[in-house]
Amino acid sequence: MAFGLKREELREWKAKVSSGEIAFITHYWLEPRFPGIRTVTKVGCADVDKLKRWCQVNGLDPSYIHYRERYPHFDLIGRRQAEILLQEGLTDQLKRFGML
Repeated sequence: MAFGLKREELREWKAKVSSGEIAFITHYWLEPRFPGIRTVTKVGCADVDKLKRWCQVNGLDPSYIHYRERYPHFDLIGRRQAEILLQEGLTDQLKRFGML
């Protein structure tokens, strides 16, 4: 279950993903399979080869990419989520969701 997103943020993320950019969106998330995890960052890109390369450069397994219609994405959670958001300069998302 996802929550904590603004409609405009989601529209912007979808537009970037559709245009072939690597785009990030973070939201609150509850998933029983991952106790203690309360946020997820979706890293999306319609150019799947570009998204696979991004995963590999960041030491992530591209086999975990979700091939969702027009919005393929990789779900970042836990320690790597915060590390990558910091690396990408997305401190606003880190602060907003209490990861800093």
